[in-house]
Amino acid sequence: MNDSTQHSSIRTERSDGVLTLVMDRAEKKNALTNEMYGILADALEAAQDDPAVRVVVIRGEGDMFTAGNDVGEFAASTPDSGPRHVRRFVRAIAEFPKPLLAAVQGRAVGVGTTLLLHCDYVAIAEDAKLSTPFVSLGLVPEAASSMLLPARIGHLRAFSMLALGETVRGDTAVEWGLATTAVPAAELVPTIEAVAARIAQLPLGAVRATKQLMRDTTAITEHMRVEGEEFAARLTSPEAKEAFTAFAEKRKPDFSQFS
Repeated sequence: MNDSTQHSSIRTERSDGVLTLVMDRAEKKNALTNEMYGILADALEAAQDDPAVRVVVIRGEGDMFTAGNDVGEFAASTPDSGPRHVRRFVRAIAEFPKPLLAAVQGRAVGVGTTLLLHCDYVAIAEDAKLSTPFVSLGLVPEAASSMLLPARIGHLRAFSMLALGETVRGDTAVEWGLATTAVPAAELVPTIEAVAARIAQLPLGAVRATKQLMRDTTAITEHMRVEGEEFAARLTSPEAKEAFTAFAEKRKPDFSQFS
């Protein structure tokens, strides 16, 4: 059975046990808004106990996976009106008990890269670029990436990504262990669909148990909590305000005034 539903800028597709969540805001580079995070979180939370869903795939429409958070929305955030669904989404991907897959093309910025650390299979376009420019925005990493990324690729490589914001190409991402396979962009969707269909045929109970044994969810969510508190504090810091203002004014930020 094939089924497709559009909710704001998120499209959901269902087919033979596979739920695909498509970020469908190509005109804005699939930048994620609070509303989009909420729809993604709702879908993942519902899929946990839905017997019709055996595998979940996350991908982006157009030529980019996602530009990350909608910077304009973040710049307007206050402690009381911040993008509250972000925390729901990152917790949902951290705790998701079923196989979680991703197909990445173009650029994957910020959360577009950190969410991959919670995926069980990642297909990436050979020329895709991963980046995590949190520090350049006066922020800190999220989604437990400050723990998971060094564990995956080592401290030095992780620092180059998290602090310096250096990009990693798709083929290098496979070499470093950030993705499973790199393919030409035209083959990306067929590749992830074939893998998802294969996983959907496996005994789900055994797959879930294996995934649970491979991940310390308690440690991940606790680190995520600590990160989240620091991220929220940094979001309204003078450094972040300067970064967001510079972004809006299309100029280079000046952090020399802060110690």
